Amino acid sequence: MMKRFLLSLISLMVFIGLQGQADRTVVLQELEKNTHGNGEALIKTTLKSASRLFGDPNDLTSVILVIPTGAVVEVLEYDPDYLYVFYGDYEGYIVRQHTDFEEPRVIAPAQAQTQPQPQLQAQPRDDRPVQQTGKEVISRFAYLEGKYGSAMAARLDAGKIWKGMTKDMVQDSWGTPQKINRVISGNIIKEEWIYRNSWLYFENDNLVEWGPVRR
Repeated sequence: MMKRFLLSLISLMVFIGLQGQADRTVVLQELEKNTHGNGEALIKTTLKSASRLFGDPNDLTSVILVIPTGAVVEVLEYDPDYLYVFYGDYEGYIVRQHTDFEEPRVIAPAQAQTQPQPQLQAQPRDDRPVQQTGKEVISRFAYLEGKYGSAMAARLDAGKIWKGMTKDMVQDSWGTPQKINRVISGNIIKEEWIYRNSWLYFENDNLVEWGPVRR
């Protein structure tokens, strides 16, 4: 009788140990899904409107692609104007105001709360030109607004295209194409601009048609 009781007790302890190990394994797997390989937590945000992915935020022609509304990107770095993100196999800069990004809150350990540390306050947005190493830098929207007006700037800032656009407007919206094919016939200049996934057709500086690139 005593032997049977001891065997039952040992079996119960083994079962509890295995169950606890399984629970810890599940927790570790969930943590791995939500962290980088270096242990840093992922920060993700969703786009409220379509946004161009720039290779260089100070170069308005360095557009890599247009990320659609509702897409989820992984945030690597951020500042008051731009986010440095991963999207699919690409990485680059997007305009922060196009997303629902909120800076992560850092919770201090309980023992450190007895002596509050001064917090850095975010500086208010200022669209005036800023001097940096002798070079004037302004926000993309301010640049477009000064060139085309508020209504047109909003469409270009969202990466829109439409028939009748000039080549300069298209370049401000989508950036520099990967390739340009040009044919001159009398007084008509025809150009085909090739982007990563689309082609655009111009006649005498006006956008006439566009479509997807066939692979």
